[in-house]
Amino acid sequence: MKEVTGKRNQAAAKKIRRRAQLKARPQAEVTVTFRHVEPTEAIRQYGERKLAHVAQALMRPCSVHLILSVDKYRQCGEVTVKSGRLAVVAAQQETKDLYSVIDLLADKVQRQLKKHLEKIEAKKWRAPSAGEVLSAAEEAEIDSR
Repeated sequence: MKEVTGKRNQAAAKKIRRRAQLKARPQAEVTVTFRHVEPTEAIRQYGERKLAHVAQALMRPCSVHLILSVDKYRQCGEVTVKSGRLAVVAAQQETKDLYSVIDLLADKVQRQLKKHLEKIEAKKWRAPSAGEVLSAAEEAEIDSR
């Protein structure tokens, strides 16, 4: 590939690389279900847009199921996230507005996923257990004899 010289050419090349990275990001398959409420395209698109970020946190494709329901004056929402290496992550929320339900659910799921991924990382770099330390000490003692 030809080397890029000049600030404009470098900026253009950077923009092209960025677009390729954005296309390569994993996508979330978001399904929206309405219960006891008239389905509107605005709410559906809002829910899909807010919950599409879940796949970016997981760094892999996943399926997200959003269920929105209305019972008298209560607007309720449930989210279920399924991915390959992840057990099911679920969240429920209830407020007076469907848009705020979606916002709160997206935040709650992001927190749960972040905590889960931190636990996975902590397992990879955990400290040795007491049994492992004692067995290593016994092996060193036997080797020194």
